[in-house]
Amino acid sequence: MLSDRPQDREATAAKPDSLRAWLMVAAAFLASFVVFGVIYSFGVFLKPMAAEFDANAAGASAFFSITAAVFYTSGAVTGRLADRFEPRRIVVIGALSLGSGLCLTALADDIWICYLIYGIGVGIGGACCYLPPLAMIGGWFVRHRNTALGIAAAGTGCGTMVLPPIAAALIQHYGWRSTNIIFGIAAAVVLLGCAAMATLPPVARPAGVPAQPLKAIFGSPAFVLLYLSWVLATTALFVPFVFLPAFARDHGASEVAAAALVSTIGGASILGRLVMGPIGDWLGVLSLFKLTVLMMAVSYAIWLLSSSYALLAIFAVVLGIAYGSRIAAVPGVLIEYYGLQNVGTVLGVFFTASGLSALLGPLLAGIAVDLTASYSGGIIFALTTGLLGFVAIAWLRRPAQPMFGATGGPR
Repeated sequence: MLSDRPQDREATAAKPDSLRAWLMVAAAFLASFVVFGVIYSFGVFLKPMAAEFDANAAGASAFFSITAAVFYTSGAVTGRLADRFEPRRIVVIGALSLGSGLCLTALADDIWICYLIYGIGVGIGGACCYLPPLAMIGGWFVRHRNTALGIAAAGTGCGTMVLPPIAAALIQHYGWRSTNIIFGIAAAVVLLGCAAMATLPPVARPAGVPAQPLKAIFGSPAFVLLYLSWVLATTALFVPFVFLPAFARDHGASEVAAAALVSTIGGASILGRLVMGPIGDWLGVLSLFKLTVLMMAVSYAIWLLSSSYALLAIFAVVLGIAYGSRIAAVPGVLIEYYGLQNVGTVLGVFFTASGLSALLGPLLAGIAVDLTASYSGGIIFALTTGLLGFVAIAWLRRPAQPMFGATGGPR
């Protein structure tokens, strides 16, 4: 017979893989939905902001570059804070930072003030709201960890698909300043709701099992190889985002059809996050991670050999599924190697690799295209870099004696 005592009900609710655990997944999903939806809506704001400030495209696009740089680099700090303090506090700070950054940008009259307010407010706010909820998921699940991480990570793709069209419609009716205020208030409200749901996980490092020193983690061969693989594979990923629409137009596709290929990658990435997670529960998260990196590399060969729009669409689907699954799998891989202790810090430092790739990818791909006077040079660059990303991790094996806290139980 079930007990009716409040403390017993609380203990049951806080168990791994419980209904309450899935509530944490909902919080992480919504947080990533808002953060990435807001950050990747900036392209919609680019033209009206450039016109108002009489700035060229490069000057206006610096908003996104600064924000992305702050977002990825400050993740290491916010992840560390999430390990030392209750995640709820960090998300509250992030909600207020992101919301106020958007609202204050709408009130600024100088482009340099906008750089400062938007870049710092949205960048730091996004880092505070994205990493802590994602890191929290690992400790709420044992049996369905990969599935849960996949659903939580799907928020990034959903936000990227849903919020930019909403921003475009609002800008058309109310202008970019009012839209920033609407987005700022709405984002802050939703993120504060996520903070209210965020709760420390029940699965933690047991007594008697020491946490691995951070220096030992970041200097370990596995971390270095995983980080290198992430830089290489993500650098390759920027090639289709930059050049695929132009490639498709040169091969007879319309403007709408060419742009739809990028949307297809985004939509397929959501499918990959949702579908491949359960496969990771069965196959093993490290094996899943390797498979997705290899799939990304192979997809560029499809692009290289594409002679029709149908093949380009197949390329977009394969790449999207693979890269979405890779994002969902990497937190589980890091937890398997280094446990739940300091997971926020480990994730934050690891994701600085994305910032490095953002700087390298478009530049190196552009150089490859210029040197070969053909998009094929960029595609071959992506194929080569993607394969090297797989080679970097091909011989990695699961830890022989993983921490108890890494999986929630001995194996």
